[in-house]
Amino acid sequence: MMGVFRQFTTFGWPSRMLMINQFGINLGFYMLMPYLAGYLAGPLGLAAWVIGLVLGVRNFSQQGMFIVGGTLADRFGYKPLIVAGCLLRTVGFALLVYAHTLPLLVIASAATGFAGALFNPAVRAYLAADSESRRLEAFALFNVFYQAGILAGPLAGLALMALDFRTTATAAAAVFAVLTIAQLFMLPQHASGRAASTAKTAVIDDWRAVVSNRSFVCFAAAMIGSYVLNFQVYLALPLHAAAIAPQRSSSVVAAVFVVSAVVAVGGQLRLTRWFAQRWGNGRALVIGMTILAAAFVPLVAVPNAGRFGTTGAIVALLCSAALLAVGSAAVFPFEMDTVVSLAGGRLVATHYGFYNTIVGVGILVGNLATGSLLQAARGAGADELLWGGLVVVGLIAALAIYLLDRRGHLSVAQQPMEAAQR
Repeated sequence: MMGVFRQFTTFGWPSRMLMINQFGINLGFYMLMPYLAGYLAGPLGLAAWVIGLVLGVRNFSQQGMFIVGGTLADRFGYKPLIVAGCLLRTVGFALLVYAHTLPLLVIASAATGFAGALFNPAVRAYLAADSESRRLEAFALFNVFYQAGILAGPLAGLALMALDFRTTATAAAAVFAVLTIAQLFMLPQHASGRAASTAKTAVIDDWRAVVSNRSFVCFAAAMIGSYVLNFQVYLALPLHAAAIAPQRSSSVVAAVFVVSAVVAVGGQLRLTRWFAQRWGNGRALVIGMTILAAAFVPLVAVPNAGRFGTTGAIVALLCSAALLAVGSAAVFPFEMDTVVSLAGGRLVATHYGFYNTIVGVGILVGNLATGSLLQAARGAGADELLWGGLVVVGLIAALAIYLLDRRGHLSVAQQPMEAAQR
């Protein structure tokens, strides 16, 4: 951790603020969201379809609106969108303290989702611009703070839920209120490429320029596989935990998240440095994606508790979670750096917005397919079919990235890791 701190201090104030901000964002978000469904079903006694609607609205208002958030960031600057997003999420979480009716719950969920669409592209574009030649290092360190927030959030939420949900929602809103004030007064303004340019074009022209960037669109499509595999930490792995250890599924799921976060926080900088010293972005992404595919091999070998007992099944599950974390840590910095490079330094936030929307649609389709395959595999008594299918998804994505790199679509300059940070 001392190495993380030393590297953190070598960055400028804006980059450090953005990293701390991301830790706070994930702390506040994961403090509340893992417990929202239980609150809606328990104390509020809502029907399953209503809970699905509320959660679906939150997801759509974020994933579907990333394009809007990225476009606004390029037009009005990164800082205003970061502040607006934190403020809107403060309002959304505060509404959840008092919301008891469906309209208010939908409004609160939409607000929290759209808030993410506002600040996510802006944060990444600002970090890329501020870190300049050290983009790869910056995104690696950014992911350490990102994962640390995911680790701390549910633990803080669990402690607060011992009181009640309203206390937890109030605390989460307070976290975002502090972030709003901090970003407003302490984060310097940074001109986006749009603000620095005298050229003015219509929004539709900006979007057309992004969509016509063939290399970028192909890269985003190829990276869908990465997001589908990573999302199984929230979908297939928890469901598998409930199947293999129904009496202690909560503890097993908590262990999955702890293992994932600890591996990412402890290994991110070393992995990025090791990959960067040996390969360019394209090859690093191919290898990282292959690791993500391999993450499900332990579950192919031990698909249920019937083969090596409950303990063996849990060990296989935790091995898969650890490998997923390694693969994700290997991929993330090079992925973010490649998006900036393919944008050519122009409309960077808009490119991030489109990128997140494309992979968001892919996650939706992938989750529907995963859920259907999971049900079919269990019905056929062949649980390994699901995990084998996910391995195939990862290998196809790795092949797609390899072909893009071989054909020169990912030919971007490698950002060297500073020797002083070794």
